[in-house]
Amino acid sequence: MASEHIHLHTRAHQESLHEPALFTLLANSLVLHQTVPYLPISSLLNLASTSRSFHSLVHQSHGVFRHLDLTTVKRAQLCVDNSTASATRHQATNVRHDRFVAEATENEVYSGPLRGVLTTLRHRDILRNVQTLVLDGLSVTAEFLNDMLVDPSFPVRILSVRDCANLNEAKLMQTLRFAYRRGRADSPMLRGFISIAWNRKSHTALSHAIAMGEGDDWYHKHGRIISKKITDGWAETLLDCRDSLRFDAVLCTGPRHQNSPAFGRVPVSSYSSQGRATPWAVATFAVGGCAVCGTAPEGFTVHGESPEEQLPLLAPLLVHSSNVKTACRPGGASSEGGQPRFVPRCLECIRERYCFSCDQWWCESCYQQPLHARKIQRSCWECDPNCDDCVTHTSRTCKSCGGGYCLVHYDGATETHCDWCSSRRGSR
Repeated sequence: MASEHIHLHTRAHQESLHEPALFTLLANSLVLHQTVPYLPISSLLNLASTSRSFHSLVHQSHGVFRHLDLTTVKRAQLCVDNSTASATRHQATNVRHDRFVAEATENEVYSGPLRGVLTTLRHRDILRNVQTLVLDGLSVTAEFLNDMLVDPSFPVRILSVRDCANLNEAKLMQTLRFAYRRGRADSPMLRGFISIAWNRKSHTALSHAIAMGEGDDWYHKHGRIISKKITDGWAETLLDCRDSLRFDAVLCTGPRHQNSPAFGRVPVSSYSSQGRATPWAVATFAVGGCAVCGTAPEGFTVHGESPEEQLPLLAPLLVHSSNVKTACRPGGASSEGGQPRFVPRCLECIRERYCFSCDQWWCESCYQQPLHARKIQRSCWECDPNCDDCVTHTSRTCKSCGGGYCLVHYDGATETHCDWCSSRRGSR
């Protein structure tokens, strides 16, 4: 007993010698809450295992596990060996130990690693404190997300599943539309869902860009915001879930669509490149006011004035807050002054009325597409549609052969000669 007492006394003395600097610093709640969101969970758990004091600090301090990013956790990643399925099948045993591996379902195989990690976190009493969960790039199935949503003990308020493998978007949309259907009294606690507007810039790069004055997507950047193809059904999902769930995308408010305030008020073309006019569409572009009237038939989406259902979740994802209203709040004022604002449009609603070079556009009230003398044209095969002024700056007529060429995409071309004639003149 005496030796054990001496051992405990020695351990406590050693802890008191090594802990003060770091422990005293992190014991300050302000420093702790500003630091822990940037640490991987493995580092937090390793820190907690160093001493009783750190264990108490990490596990008993409020908000330490509020923001949980599992994207770098190796155990949560699906390791697939193309030569054999044994490795993949082996990971499924983390979910159901009492079944033969050969009988594992596709859902168990693909979501097994992530389920195992979350089960461990639940057993350690960590998961109940998580309010923002980031699963970007991991193997996530729609069935797995459905299980999370229907679980009343699932406390997450904001969930990010961007660029996830093995995610059946059709099943996911069906799950969301059922879970957040109108009239349901016990809807899930989840209030922010990030999956559509995938921005491949890192969190650090996005934060630096905003700090340098570039501003947030949607509000301060004009042009294409969502570059990837939108799966059919997302527009209806945003519409059905608009009362309770916020997304990182919004519906197009162009007068072609039934949700637009200007629907039926201005003439629009019924033509669509998809062969049919859609009643709703996800906005993939953010534009400013019309080049002529300075506004749009449907008006602007203005933060602080427009309904909350029309405001998108912004990138980068906040690490110090899990409040959805805060996650939708842009920084700074608009270029015209006042509240930040933008006009959300899909490609069909700006087709042949938007310049991809200068970001000017002409609304339906000011410009109806004529058969002749169009404002927008494509001057070369590689150029996007541009306005007449931008085409004038980039297009030239060769003085030797009389052919037209583009200064941007014709390497070797000059102000007076195309690339072919320039190379011939240089070889003489």
